[in-house]
Amino acid sequence: MDDLDLRPRLPGTLPQLFGDGAAGRVLGTPLPPGDVVWPDPGYPQRRIQTGPAFWVSEEPVSGELWARLRAEHPRSGLWPLLLDDSDQPWAAGQVAPEPVEEIGNYAPIAFMSEVWSEWAEQATAEEAEELAPFGLECPGPAPRGAATEDPGLVADRHARLLEGRGLSLGLVAVERGADAIAAVGWQGALNHNEWTAPLAAVVRSWEDRFAARVVGLGFNTLELSVAAPPVTARHALQVAAEHWAFCPDILFQGPGDLAGYADEIRGRTSWSFWWD
Repeated sequence: MDDLDLRPRLPGTLPQLFGDGAAGRVLGTPLPPGDVVWPDPGYPQRRIQTGPAFWVSEEPVSGELWARLRAEHPRSGLWPLLLDDSDQPWAAGQVAPEPVEEIGNYAPIAFMSEVWSEWAEQATAEEAEELAPFGLECPGPAPRGAATEDPGLVADRHARLLEGRGLSLGLVAVERGADAIAAVGWQGALNHNEWTAPLAAVVRSWEDRFAARVVGLGFNTLELSVAAPPVTARHALQVAAEHWAFCPDILFQGPGDLAGYADEIRGRTSWSFWWD
């Protein structure tokens, strides 16, 4: 009896998310009803999927639950997501997971430069003016920001703000939140970039430089918290350039030019993206 392990192991079908059966993983926070989601066999896949992509709750959850699960991530190996299924039910399994191992094959600076170069080849003078002062010249990634708060607490606060949208809970077996967008098979930016792994590489870089955390996903949306945002106009402008390469639709959603968008994100502790 002395060797009896009474630690709260992963409940229900959650161990299926791990190739090793979730050895050593524990979760103490009670979960609402839910189940794992398997990719649709008839849906175009990025790889042969040997297991479920993620777990999803049956009903909307609170931001407080997200926060508790986020705090348990180091022990559970499960990154929480607030999932908006108003346009496409996540439980339908219309997802195409990509290997997390491939994310490291992409360099954010190369992704940004490629997007900028392809756009510059056919950009009009008016379009180039929208990206002033950079225009046709890619400025490259911005310097890192300085965190003024704990990144986890900033993420928790953003999750509580999002809970009013009635979002479901997703759990993904990944070591860091940025990897979740590839692991769940999210295709929200498909019209911008065919693969999700390069976008995950960019988000990894934002985790490192701006203490960003992935909080929520929708059919074609992404919600990040940011504990080290740019606070000067110059820094915000270069970060805005990164955002444009990541999601060109940001200019159509808001002020129409890079300078105006930079003003919007200066000092802001959350970044929201939407792809047409």
